[in-house]
Amino acid sequence: MRRPGVYSHSPRTLPPAADEAAERAGAPASPEAIGAGPALQAAPAKKTGWQPGRRSFAMLVVLSAALVTGAALWVPRPGPKALTQKDIDAAVLRTLQTNTLPSPAAKAADIIRPSVVRVVSYGEEKNTPEAKIQKRGRNMAKGKPPEAPNDGVAPGEVERGVGTGVVIVDKGVILTNLHVVAGADKIKVTFFDGLEAVATITGVQPENDLAVLQAQKIPDDLIPATMRSTADLRPGDQVAAVGFPFGIGPSVSAGVVSGLKRSFRSPEGKQELGNLIQFDAAANPGNSGGPLINMDGEVLGIVTAILNPTQQRTFIGIGFAVPIENAASAAGSPPF
Repeated sequence: MRRPGVYSHSPRTLPPAADEAAERAGAPASPEAIGAGPALQAAPAKKTGWQPGRRSFAMLVVLSAALVTGAALWVPRPGPKALTQKDIDAAVLRTLQTNTLPSPAAKAADIIRPSVVRVVSYGEEKNTPEAKIQKRGRNMAKGKPPEAPNDGVAPGEVERGVGTGVVIVDKGVILTNLHVVAGADKIKVTFFDGLEAVATITGVQPENDLAVLQAQKIPDDLIPATMRSTADLRPGDQVAAVGFPFGIGPSVSAGVVSGLKRSFRSPEGKQELGNLIQFDAAANPGNSGGPLINMDGEVLGIVTAILNPTQQRTFIGIGFAVPIENAASAAGSPPF
């Protein structure tokens, strides 16, 4: 007895050649081969296409925005503008026009000022009428009563001279003029910070009117001056004198080198100094022993004298300084 055919759930249909082979093998033919209608055939699966909706549209908008942002970030931006010499010159000119810069002399004075000291020599008071008049004048100049006692000085001692000195070694070694301290019974120096100390003479060089002092007390942060050789010094170079003219100071005056290798004889005619620096920066009694400096604040010499053909010992435009080479040798410093 012939077995009925078993149908597969597969929608696949055999080709005609396969049907004929199946009939020869005794297998049932496909539905089309035995007259089955199209309704009995399995319908092929229908593919679902993409259909736009609200969610898909939102995703499209976000993707587009991301692409636009990325493109904007990717676009190369122009770098900073390269500075030209014209830009630099304009900036410097604008700074000079809007800022007040200190003068060279002011900057030099700021450098040397911590190294400058006031030197006062004291001696026995004379009871002559002239000495009494001088004492009254000094007291009145200081705003004291005419007969006020001397501050910090033993009875019978008076100020005999006021000058200037410059610290050249941070241990309290000071250069000044010999005529400022010669014959003094006591010497006092006042440092930049106001500290007063007794000083003693440790060396002299009479031929150059120089004296070396050693202070008994010094400030903790004492700054020595920097010395500069005068080998390349030329007339016309800018200089400044720093000191205590008439006891006032520290005072600063600026000028130029007027000449080199000058000679000077004191009004008394007792001594002639040679190899001096001539300068026109104002100097007066009290400047003696102070530093003559360049615009870098370096010491070129020690102010020692002024020239005035009259009897008045005031400045008329000609001052003299001992070159620092000679001054340093007085303190035992090696030559430049």
